[in-house]
Amino acid sequence: MRFETGQQMKLGQQMKLAPRMIQSMEILQMPLAELEQRIEEELSSNPTLDLVEVEPEERDGIEHEDVGGEAADDFERLDSFEEANPEAAENAFDERARTQEFEPGYEIGQRSRLSGESDAKFEAMANTPARTEALQDQLIRQWGVVDIDERLRSIGRAIIAFLEDDGYLRVPLDEVAEKSSPPEGWGDEPWPASADDFEKTLEAVQVLLEPAGVGARDARECLLLQLDAALAGELVAEDGEDAAIADGQTLERARSVVADHFEDLMKNRLPKIAEATGYEVDDIRGALEALRRLSLSPAGRLTEEAARPIVPDVIVEYDDGEDRYVAYLNDSRLPVLQLNREYALMSKDREVSKRDRDFLKKSLSNAQWLMDAVEQRRGTVLRVVNVVLDEQRDFFDFGPSALKPLPMTQVADQLGIHVATVSRAVSEKWVQTPRGVVPLRGFFTGGLSTESGEEVSSSAVKAAMTELIDGEDKKKPLSDEAIAKALKAKGIEIARRTVAKYRDQMGLPSARMRKSF
Repeated sequence: MRFETGQQMKLGQQMKLAPRMIQSMEILQMPLAELEQRIEEELSSNPTLDLVEVEPEERDGIEHEDVGGEAADDFERLDSFEEANPEAAENAFDERARTQEFEPGYEIGQRSRLSGESDAKFEAMANTPARTEALQDQLIRQWGVVDIDERLRSIGRAIIAFLEDDGYLRVPLDEVAEKSSPPEGWGDEPWPASADDFEKTLEAVQVLLEPAGVGARDARECLLLQLDAALAGELVAEDGEDAAIADGQTLERARSVVADHFEDLMKNRLPKIAEATGYEVDDIRGALEALRRLSLSPAGRLTEEAARPIVPDVIVEYDDGEDRYVAYLNDSRLPVLQLNREYALMSKDREVSKRDRDFLKKSLSNAQWLMDAVEQRRGTVLRVVNVVLDEQRDFFDFGPSALKPLPMTQVADQLGIHVATVSRAVSEKWVQTPRGVVPLRGFFTGGLSTESGEEVSSSAVKAAMTELIDGEDKKKPLSDEAIAKALKAKGIEIARRTVAKYRDQMGLPSARMRKSF
C-alpha cells in the first residue's frame, strides 16, 4: 500500500445563499412594527447610521418606489436561486440566525456635537417599555408577606415554581414533591414533605394569592375558586368593571352548577341541569352569564403584555375621479436614514488605523445594505398590492363574499418573481381598506366551483357560512348538513365535512353548542 499526494482541477457549480440575501428575505417578511424595531436595533448598534429629522409635510416628497443598487441585485439573484432550488432557499432562511456577516464592533469615539444639541437617533429609542415581571416572581413576592407557618411557606415556593404561565398547576402534587429540591431554609427535616403538607400549602396558595384562580388544577377548580372569591366580595368583573360579578343568589346557583354538573354545562345540556337542580332554565342562563365574566386564564392579567395595535403596511383608498382603488405605503412612521458623513470620510482616511477603517467600512456597508433592503421591500410589497387591487376589485366594491380565488403563483408569474417572494411579501402584512383593516394574505385563497362553473374563494364560502349562522334560529341552529344544503341552494357545492372544517377554522361551535334554551 502506498500513499501519494497530488493536485487536480475540478470544474463545477454551487448555489449558495449569501448572508445578505438571507437577511433581505427576512426584511421582506417583516411586518411594519417589527421592521421599525429592526431599524431601531441597527441604529443603536451601528454608529455609521444616522436618523434624519424630517417634518411630516416634507416626507411626502421623499420617493421610495425607485429602488436600485446592490439590494436590488440581491433580490434578482434570490429569485433565480429560489426558482432553481426553493427548498434550499427555505432552509437557508430558517438558519439565518447563525450566519451573520457583520459582527458588532467596538466604539470608535463619540461624534462631536454642540453643547445641548439633541440626538434624534437616541431620542427615537428612549422610551422602550419594560418587560413584564415573570409570574413566579410576582407570586413569590406575594407569598413572602403571607402570614403562614414557615414550613408551609417553604413548600409554597416549591409549588409556585411548577405553576404554568396561565396560573394552573398541571403537575400532580406527588410529582411536584418528587421533582423539587428542598427549598432554601428547609433545615434538616426529610424531603419531600408529607402529602398532607403539600395539600394544605396548595390550598393556602389558592386562597391567599391573587388573582383568584391561581393554583387551580383544572378549569372546574379555577371557576370554583373565583366564585368563592366573588361570594366573599373579593372579586370584580373580568372585563374591568368596578362592580360585582353578579348578585349572591346567582353566584350560589353558578357555584352549584359548576361543582355538581360541570360536564353537562360544557356540553350545553341546560334542560338536564334544570331537571337535576330544580332551577329554571332562565336561572341557569343567568348563572352562565356570571360565569362568562370569569377568566379561564387566571394569571393572564399578571403576565399579559400590552396589546400591540395592528399597524397596516398599506392603505387603500377609492379615487372618485378615475373610478379605481389606489394604494400607498403607510411608511410615515419608519425613520429616514442616512450614512454619517464624518465616519464615511474616516473610513478613507489613511491617518486612521487600519483596524478602525476596516470596522467603519463594514459598518457603512451594513448600513447601506439595510437602507437598500428597506427600499426594495417597499417596492415589492407595493407591486404585489397593486396586482391584488386589479384582481380583487369585487372585494372592495361588494365585500368578502365577492372574493375570488387568487393563487400566489399567478401573482408571481405576473410580476416575474418567485412565488416564495410573494409569500414573504404578504406575510403578516395588513391593509387598511374602505372595508376595514384586513390581512394581505387573506386575498390569496383557493377556491371552489359553483354550479354555474364560476370560481368562488374559500373566504367567500366562509363569509356565506357566517351569514347563515348569524341569521339562524338559535333555538333550532343549523347542522353542518343543513348549512351545506343552504349553500348548495345558493349555487355553492360543498361537502358536509368541508363545512365542519371551515367552521372549526373560524372558531364557530357546533349546532349543539350554539343552541339556546
